[in-house]
Amino acid sequence: MSTERVMVYGAAGHTGRFVIDELLSRGLTPVLAGRNEERLSALAPRYDGLERRVVGVEDADRLREALAGITVVVNVAGPFLDTALPLARAAVEAGAHYLDVTAEQPAVQQLYDELDAPARSAGVSVVPAMAFYGGLADLLTTAALDGEPGADEVTVAIGLDRWWPTEGTRVTGDRNTAVRQVIRGGVLAPLESPAPTGTWSFPGPLGVQEVVQLPFSEVVTIHRHLQVGELTSHLNTAPLADLRDSSTPAPSAADDSGRSEQRFVVEVVVGRDGRSRSLACAGRDIYAFTAPIVVEGVVRLIDGRHQGAGALAPGQAFDAGDVLAALERSTDSFRLLEPEPVVEPTCA
Repeated sequence: MSTERVMVYGAAGHTGRFVIDELLSRGLTPVLAGRNEERLSALAPRYDGLERRVVGVEDADRLREALAGITVVVNVAGPFLDTALPLARAAVEAGAHYLDVTAEQPAVQQLYDELDAPARSAGVSVVPAMAFYGGLADLLTTAALDGEPGADEVTVAIGLDRWWPTEGTRVTGDRNTAVRQVIRGGVLAPLESPAPTGTWSFPGPLGVQEVVQLPFSEVVTIHRHLQVGELTSHLNTAPLADLRDSSTPAPSAADDSGRSEQRFVVEVVVGRDGRSRSLACAGRDIYAFTAPIVVEGVVRLIDGRHQGAGALAPGQAFDAGDVLAALERSTDSFRLLEPEPVVEPTCA
């Protein structure tokens, strides 16, 4: 096992356990951390022998002490509006790289605004939103541009066949009340209200779906490193009904890996100089799939396959096409899809 130690903050949560398993499968040494000693102690017996560190984000001095000997911090403890900045700042001060899995736009923007210069000075990278929401669309968009610096327009379409939300998702949703941002005229701008709705023809297995404009952290990450004139993000409406229903259960394991049966399709369409190109992927379980995305980032930060120091977007920090290809090779529940004819959404 590698001597490099990777702190998983929020290790006792649903996504945290997938991240621990993914790190172990890659020969890395996880350090299990979080705010609740009882929950950390109750983790599965297969994690016996792994170091545990109990610390809250409100005590900066203790947080820095808890990061002693850590090479990379992976933050999976939302709401990230509360945890991202203090944990990332402590990581930078301790000389550790930082990654998180936030879908929250303001949390990403905070890290870009406040930690870019300190991270550069410390020679470390801060990469928020390296996850299903945010990072995946950023990587797909970057790969679809194939080296071009930007696009006249980008459309992101996310489709889920259902949504079994975790407790963390519900808490984060209640906490994140900020007006969502899109890109208009090359700058971040508030999403109009009410959000436009329409339809999108997803690649199989979802097909034509009702969608609503619902941007996540990919808007802020894409704006960070690509010159985009207009960006819209859509989510199909069916899983939103699951999310809004308080009786919808949390995810349940459908196999030994702990993955649920949830299926997803994500497609991006980039338009430049009157030409369009699409890139899409399909997979299973948005929480489980976040683990190989963020751990791919961990591995590349450790072995040097990244683009230097600072507060960076996923597609800015890493070779987007290479990351996507690696995920397809290593993850049996994820595949890139052949491009299909572009069908623009009909939004009103």
